[in-house]
Amino acid sequence: MGNDGGSIPDRRDLVRNKPKAEQADKANQTRARWFFCALSKRRLQEPVVACALGKLYNKDSIIEYLLDKSAYGDGEEICGHIRSLKDVKTLKLTPNTSQAPSADSKTDRAAFVCPLNLKEMNGSQPFVYLWTCGCVFSQAGLRAVSSSPPPREDAGKLEKKGQDLDSGKQLDICPQCAAKYDKTQDIILLNPPPEEEESMFSTMILRRASEPVKSKGKKRKAASGADTPSSEPPTKKNHASSTPSINPNIASASRAVASSLAEEEAKRKANMSDAVKSLYGPKDGVKRKETFMTMGTFTRYA
Repeated sequence: MGNDGGSIPDRRDLVRNKPKAEQADKANQTRARWFFCALSKRRLQEPVVACALGKLYNKDSIIEYLLDKSAYGDGEEICGHIRSLKDVKTLKLTPNTSQAPSADSKTDRAAFVCPLNLKEMNGSQPFVYLWTCGCVFSQAGLRAVSSSPPPREDAGKLEKKGQDLDSGKQLDICPQCAAKYDKTQDIILLNPPPEEEESMFSTMILRRASEPVKSKGKKRKAASGADTPSSEPPTKKNHASSTPSINPNIASASRAVASSLAEEEAKRKANMSDAVKSLYGPKDGVKRKETFMTMGTFTRYA
């Protein structure tokens, strides 16, 4: 190592440094999120839906996942928070009608644009959608046309602008379909960064916790009440309500029939001869052991 006319190695030749980790291409990641379905990895085609976390899906892919959770290998990791079609919103997208790029171009032209400023939805700038109606806009375009919140002292202007003071909501009108939406809750960012996605997930959990619990049907309530015995004794009121009521007309008719039958029976017994009456009972009213079959015969009792 030296004095031999050769080269002298330095530290870079003797010590090998740890190779740097490969970094994913951000341009390809952005293109995959804005041009392809997050679940099926197929190109986005209408109808396109979005969840509460701002991810984009093809609607047919979501339906396949809901019918069979094992249809996609990583389906639970990507959209495990989607329970039904009520957890997604069908987007109203504006197609890009500009001239298609040439065949030599390596970058794809976005299929959808903002209807307000015609900016392409390719990930270069943030896009949002409204949960109430599903309309999609660029964030800058929606801010430009949305009305600024008026001062709270002017109640008349607040009602005109659509801000609800009692509930604390800031209502505005969609510039595309004129549907009302809440500025604080109904504007959802599409393909948010990871830190923003975590806060959106916590907001989604709180919103689901505040949803009213569905009550059981009448049949289920009746079945559950019959299955669980009550420890308390029934009161007189409950007992009276449980007994079936009798129609007074039917009761009077049954009494009339019973009385007529009793009269006929009394007439029949009055016209009987003494011999026939003796068969049914003694004349003196004293009950004897003999019957009409053994009467007048010798009976030995042990």
